[in-house]
Amino acid sequence: MQNVQISVQQNPVQIFGIRNSSATRAAERFFKERRVTIQFVDLKQKPMAPGEIKRFSDRFGWPVLLDTESAAYVDAGLKYLRLSDADLLQKLEREPRLLRLPLVRADKLLSVGHDEAGWMAMLGT
Repeated sequence: MQNVQISVQQNPVQIFGIRNSSATRAAERFFKERRVTIQFVDLKQKPMAPGEIKRFSDRFGWPVLLDTESAAYVDAGLKYLRLSDADLLQKLEREPRLLRLPLVRADKLLSVGHDEAGWMAMLGT
């Protein structure tokens, strides 16, 4: 277990989210309480790179990645529209609230939303 934590410390956990998201704050708190170095990317300040979004969509698929219950999803008309992956990526770059936040990455391990079990797996516990 000690070696895994050292590995996580060398490569910080990346948290993609927005500051006013309670799930994003929970992820930050989770890793900070365990003294894990985090790199927070505020998606309102800096959009997520298309390649990074694709990494999550390839692993989980759009149904898991999109927050279909959010007001942003309904306001964008996505409940009724069928978009290509390229068009959807463009929308996600402009509106991070369409995503189920936070998106967390530690090396090759990924998690979507408030997922303490996934976060624990990133720590090797």
